[in-house]
Amino acid sequence: MSIVRAENIKKRYIQGKVEVHALRGVSVNIDQGEFVAMAGPSGSGKTTVLNIIGGIDNPDSGQVIVDGNNYSDMTQSKLAELRLNKIGFVFQAYNLIPVLSAEENVEYIMLLQGVSAKERKKKARAILDDVGLEGKYSRRPSELSGGQQQRVAVARAIVSNPAIILADEPTANLDSKTGESLLDMMKKMNREKDVTFIFSTHDNMVMEYAKRIVKLKDGQIENDIIKDK
Repeated sequence: MSIVRAENIKKRYIQGKVEVHALRGVSVNIDQGEFVAMAGPSGSGKTTVLNIIGGIDNPDSGQVIVDGNNYSDMTQSKLAELRLNKIGFVFQAYNLIPVLSAEENVEYIMLLQGVSAKERKKKARAILDDVGLEGKYSRRPSELSGGQQQRVAVARAIVSNPAIILADEPTANLDSKTGESLLDMMKKMNREKDVTFIFSTHDNMVMEYAKRIVKLKDGQIENDIIKDK
């Protein structure tokens, strides 16, 4: 069953006096529980696809349906609610709140969802334990390594059990050993919790881990490969 369906998505930007066609009619279906890499060089359109699936950006034409919700039929408030409850985001730059501890960063999404303080703390500590950060609950981002910060970001993304995790170049700022450890953790969560992971990447290691690689070039899908399971 498709959890993400994008149909003939087109997107262009104006940069100065130049019109840039970021997407030129991209169509892709992604099933619940897939571990998918949107791959391609810079400018291929992979991050734009991710942003549109996440409702962060709007296509110029085409439609996006996520978990049965057609974005074109939704108000901004309904779309924000869907993002809050159904989609987790992991960014290349971590995007942690510097004045908050690891535990508080993970709790933040649940705070927005109205989860009680007691339940937030319990869930935040459990998920931080799961990602290998037991005992580091009170550390702020500046007191954590890059790999540890990205683990906090993953914990924050998955703590509320979203249906989909969108990860934009999550290994780009990490050394290969740390990146591999992070991918192992994501793969485990994909397998055990049936969370759908969609990456944008040009990292060969991410592509090796992915079960499916959707390659983009110049705003179009060049090929779509499902590996042997």
